[in-house]
Amino acid sequence: MGSDGTTAAAGTRGRVVMLVDNGVIGDSRVQKAARSAADAGWDVVLVGRAPVGSPQTWRLGAAEVRLVPMPEPLSRRRHEFRRAWLRHPLAYPPSGIAAHRTQTVKAWRADLAVRRAALTVAARESGAGRPGGLPWAVLRAEEKLSGLTRKWVGFRNRQLTRARKGRKLDGPWDRAYTLFWRRLRGDGAWRRLEPGLWDYELAYGPVVDELAPDLIHANDFRMLGVGARAKVRAAAKGRRIALLWDAHEYLPGVQPWRDNARWLPGNVAHEREYVPYADATMTVSGGLADLLRTEHGLAERPAVVLNAPAVGELPPDPAEPEPDIRARCGLGPDEPLLVYSGVAAAKRGLGVMVEALPRLPGAHVAFVVNKPDSAYVRGLVTRAGELGVADRVHVLPYVPHHQVVRYLGGAQVGVIPIQHWPNHEIALITKFFEYSHARLPLVVSDVRTMAETVRETGQGEVFRAEDVADFVRAVTAVLADPQRYRAAYDRPGLLAGWTWEAQARVLDEVYSRLLPGAPPRPMPSAHAPVEPAQVEVGA
Repeated sequence: MGSDGTTAAAGTRGRVVMLVDNGVIGDSRVQKAARSAADAGWDVVLVGRAPVGSPQTWRLGAAEVRLVPMPEPLSRRRHEFRRAWLRHPLAYPPSGIAAHRTQTVKAWRADLAVRRAALTVAARESGAGRPGGLPWAVLRAEEKLSGLTRKWVGFRNRQLTRARKGRKLDGPWDRAYTLFWRRLRGDGAWRRLEPGLWDYELAYGPVVDELAPDLIHANDFRMLGVGARAKVRAAAKGRRIALLWDAHEYLPGVQPWRDNARWLPGNVAHEREYVPYADATMTVSGGLADLLRTEHGLAERPAVVLNAPAVGELPPDPAEPEPDIRARCGLGPDEPLLVYSGVAAAKRGLGVMVEALPRLPGAHVAFVVNKPDSAYVRGLVTRAGELGVADRVHVLPYVPHHQVVRYLGGAQVGVIPIQHWPNHEIALITKFFEYSHARLPLVVSDVRTMAETVRETGQGEVFRAEDVADFVRAVTAVLADPQRYRAAYDRPGLLAGWTWEAQARVLDEVYSRLLPGAPPRPMPSAHAPVEPAQVEVGA
């Protein structure tokens, strides 16, 4: 690629700009897609969001990763800048002054503490024993005043907190506001309901224009609009851009990411407005492909690219030590170990694993999670302590992407206890494939697609979601005869179809169809190793 970033690198099949609304690290799907597309001869630039204020760039195999800063002024609603004069007249204004005043009082009291210590030392050294005089009297008066000030500042801070909590955009007025704009603007209502989507456009749009892609691979609903608008701007200049929408979720079935009545209708309207601009659609499961075709009236069924692991990756250093999940838990080879790997959140249903431990003597649970110190995970550990099983709950961080399957293979049972949400019903999630390649017997909740697959393959047991007694039954059955369930993986072709290598071929076919004039895929070297992405895997 040229340093100016305006033309595809010589000898490549065309420039592909992948868009994702996160920082790339932790998103295994986009990592694998970028690297495998670059390996197939495409000039790939993966554009994501910088977690801090400055741009970042690195290589992901032969692909380039660029993270762009994204200010979010439009994500805040106008009421968040106003004072709640009627409900909380003594609250600080929502301008940041509350934090400034709190810190000022803390600094004042820290200074008073040092002055008290200095007067105490001076009195001791002079032989007076106790400090006194005018300096001491002034200090005592200031300490009392600072104490009163701290209480006043704390009171005004609490008033501000209550004012913020009292306005969540989920009341009758907000529902009426949402209905009004949907009736007036139709799918264009997102401009009023979810104006924060423009923050993505203003950050990503100029970067996409500069890169001048032949194809935009827009991951999920936020990036769809960014890609569609870039396609329109290019067409006005006489350039054709092919747009591929990669739908990761069924948006109408998503639990809103923000606690207000406008978020979901706004994002759904945004998606509907820009779906017609996509030249092709792909997604993560057959069930979701069918839903998307029906929801948006697509001319053809979206291609399915599963979230399967890249089993052909080799470690960058052959001498790299392999992490051992049992060693990290302090367990011997024969102690029963149940593992959950992925995002830790209430809707993932992890609580059932902790609640079941008193009924599973000797069994241990390992949570390999994205945020080991999160409030939700701390709550699980606290609950384990209340049940007297804290010594059998182990919280572990993610391991590098190319180590995941072998790492999980040290457990005896792979658990997926997710609850009944629409998106959970229609896909086989990443951890399902990772457990399978680790040849772990599975215990999964009765969400539709996953339960049907497990029952058909015989690779595990299904339990009723959130039912502790049924979970205990399923785990007990698996632990009694694990080899019976492991034998399911000997079925010819089962695991071979659940690899990223197989999915990458589908991805390349979609790209080739969208850019029919592109050169054919280069023949890979027979001895070229598959280098792993130097990032960590997410759920």
